[in-house]
Amino acid sequence: MSERFVKHATFVVERTYAAAPERVYQAWADPEVKAQWFSKADRFDFRVGGQEYSSGGPPEGPTFTFDATYQEIVPEQRIVYSYTLDMGETRISVSVTTIELMKTEGGTRLIFTEQGAFFDGHDTPEVREHGTGEMLNALGKLVEGEA
Repeated sequence: MSERFVKHATFVVERTYAAAPERVYQAWADPEVKAQWFSKADRFDFRVGGQEYSSGGPPEGPTFTFDATYQEIVPEQRIVYSYTLDMGETRISVSVTTIELMKTEGGTRLIFTEQGAFFDGHDTPEVREHGTGEMLNALGKLVEGEA
């Protein structure tokens, strides 16, 4: 059996968008809008206690499964969810994510904080942080009308 281990990490990614907090919030809350910058959900129940679930990946594999539960929602201000990420049959991480939205002059400041446990080297905080940055860039293009 290979060595088992957990790497704990917290990372923060910040973005400022030239879009109102209402628009940025709606991009998280509306499944059709969210599917334009995040993986399309198989199930989407955006409420405290609700779940978001998606499963997919490239045709040559592997399949990634995102299974989240919303823990806290303050419209246009804060979204907190916990989630697991699996690669095939292997759980690669468990995380708590907080999205904070703050009105700024001419837009919104978004602070994305993820606290995660990454298992057995299948994923790393550095790779996840990079992917999150790319995801938030795509969100920015959408809410700023470039997508």
